[in-house]
Amino acid sequence: MRLFRMTQKSNLFFSSCKVPSIIMNHVFVYGSLKRAQPNYHYMTDSNNGKAEFLATAVTVQKYPLVIATKCNIPFLLNLPGQGNRVHGEIYRVDEKMLEFLDEFENIPTMYQRTVVELEISEWAGGTGEEKLSPGSITEAFVYSTTTYQPDWPSLPTYESYDSNGDHGLKFILREDRNWASVH
Repeated sequence: MRLFRMTQKSNLFFSSCKVPSIIMNHVFVYGSLKRAQPNYHYMTDSNNGKAEFLATAVTVQKYPLVIATKCNIPFLLNLPGQGNRVHGEIYRVDEKMLEFLDEFENIPTMYQRTVVELEISEWAGGTGEEKLSPGSITEAFVYSTTTYQPDWPSLPTYESYDSNGDHGLKFILREDRNWASVH
């Protein structure tokens, strides 16, 4: 086994490095986790980790945002170039919240976490964040579906999800779902 020995030179290196104490990630939410939506409370529950709202944004590429299953869940299909540019919100989240979201989104069974390019609509900013102007392009993680029914790409697509939208499809809360019948 090889041991690393701290020397004055290595100490100088480590003391001059600026290592953040908490690693933060950007996540784009487009469905029930947005503000004023049924699952938003998970984003604000400090037991799940930390999430700070940064901006509203729209995907650079088009994607099909559909409402599917008996529970009327919003799904972003990973089919770039189809559908609409999808509107949502960017949050800065810590590792604990990212782990919670991965579990919440049932990775890798139901969703996958990938990187998506976004165009800033309105920047609210965050502590220590560089201000991005409207029209600026940035990247964030997004949760898109890994598996879906063959008819989902032909469902109506939406630019923005609202559980009380004019689509007339009542969102079924997670705690009210019978998981065996979700698909």
